[in-house]
Amino acid sequence: MSRIEKRFAELKAAGRPALVTYVMAGDPDLATSQAILETLPQAGSDIIEFGMPFSDPMADGVAIQLGAQRALAGGMTLRGVLGMVEDFRRKDETTPIVLMGYYNPIYIFGVDKFIAAAKDAGVDGLIVVDLPPEEDDELCIPALAAGINFIRLTTPTTDDRRLPAVLKNTSGFVYYVSMTGVTGAAIKSRGAVGEAVERIKSHTDLPVAVGFGIKTAEDAADIGRHADGIVVGTVLVDAIAKTLVDNKPTERTVAAVRELVADLAGGVRRARA
Repeated sequence: MSRIEKRFAELKAAGRPALVTYVMAGDPDLATSQAILETLPQAGSDIIEFGMPFSDPMADGVAIQLGAQRALAGGMTLRGVLGMVEDFRRKDETTPIVLMGYYNPIYIFGVDKFIAAAKDAGVDGLIVVDLPPEEDDELCIPALAAGINFIRLTTPTTDDRRLPAVLKNTSGFVYYVSMTGVTGAAIKSRGAVGEAVERIKSHTDLPVAVGFGIKTAEDAADIGRHADGIVVGTVLVDAIAKTLVDNKPTERTVAAVRELVADLAGGVRRARA
């Protein structure tokens, strides 16, 4: 059982959804980003999505695009991302880490080399936004063979004809994107999200986590009544940005993320109370 599978099983037994938190590796700088990464589980994060900075992130809104730009400007590389995970694993052997991003940096790094390095560093899963199921031989199948979960995105436009193909090689959990659009927008219909989660669950036994548009503890509690996990990213990256002075961290940077995650964790715990 992978760390991701184990964590979802534990939370199912506890009767609550998972809080999945996203931050961008290297934002705003290496040392601060490492401190943020390490504070997430302490604040209440159950699973961490760690962004691999890329210059052309097509699924991301402005806040995460700017986070990627800050990370790249600070010299963050894919090798650096893996090094951060490796450092994290020296202190935390149980919290699952999923790398989220785009295929280009992995392709340039070399797929086989990347998978081996990710496994050695302690990466548990991958979300690669721009690789559809038709390209599973590129990365998905080799990752699964190495014991790394490959998590697929589904959206409101993923109908019942398309869903089996999307789910075929998905493992760990299914990530339901709550809207058509980019990260950071607002959820238009929470009722529709609940219906979509139930529809996906009729096709798979995997946990379903919902992301895009969840900003507050109240959002987390509401969506958490239906979903197995709540994914929060934009508000965390934005919280980092709001503490910066001339794009440099301040004494509030790590604390702001920790406080927001603790608040969101409270919302998740109220979801099924």
